[in-house]
Amino acid sequence: MKYIIIGLGNYGHVLAEELSALGHEVIGADISESRVDSIKDKIATAFMIDATDEQALSVLPLNSVDIVIVAIGENFGASIRVVALLKQKQVPRIYARAIDAVHRSVLEAFSLEKILTPEEDAARSLVQVLDFGTNMETFRIDPEYYVVKFAVPEKFVGYFVNELNLDEEFHLKLIGLKRANKVTNCLGVSVMELHIKNELPENEKVHKGDELVCYGKYRDFQSFWKAI
Repeated sequence: MKYIIIGLGNYGHVLAEELSALGHEVIGADISESRVDSIKDKIATAFMIDATDEQALSVLPLNSVDIVIVAIGENFGASIRVVALLKQKQVPRIYARAIDAVHRSVLEAFSLEKILTPEEDAARSLVQVLDFGTNMETFRIDPEYYVVKFAVPEKFVGYFVNELNLDEEFHLKLIGLKRANKVTNCLGVSVMELHIKNELPENEKVHKGDELVCYGKYRDFQSFWKAI
């Protein structure tokens, strides 16, 4: 896919670099020469422009990419003006970063395809690490329901899947299990790879190193974690 990322601060820089590393074509733009210089060799093209200037913004191939991402955060006025200019130019797919509730509320008025809240998301992730005392991956469905992936607790190892009773005891639905298998890579080195097992027969035993994927209410995850 092709992306334009406007704003190459810490967030925009990482976003551009990671997308490019995954094989996407990324065009970056920023008013800062040093920011453009620091990434120009890592992405397809980087422009030093003031994107709040309508004429300067026209330099970018806005209608020949899949998504335009406005990664400007701290400069509230610049963020809003760039989004307004993009809407005026009828750019179909716009993502924009919001750094607080007010910023988000204003961006919502533009009916954008997606509003990005990296600071809020990072704070939620930290809360979950502090709350559960372990790293886990979460996907928030709504304020109550989550999909959560976490390493199997030591006390679960050796049990059959049907013996976990997650649904009956904690109202959590087990929807998948990731299992680590030892494989040999092209260099002949043994490495561990995780593979999802969607079909979980009742006689399937839980192994050390497995990861469970569950769906349920956040408060039920809390109850489950305290119980183990």
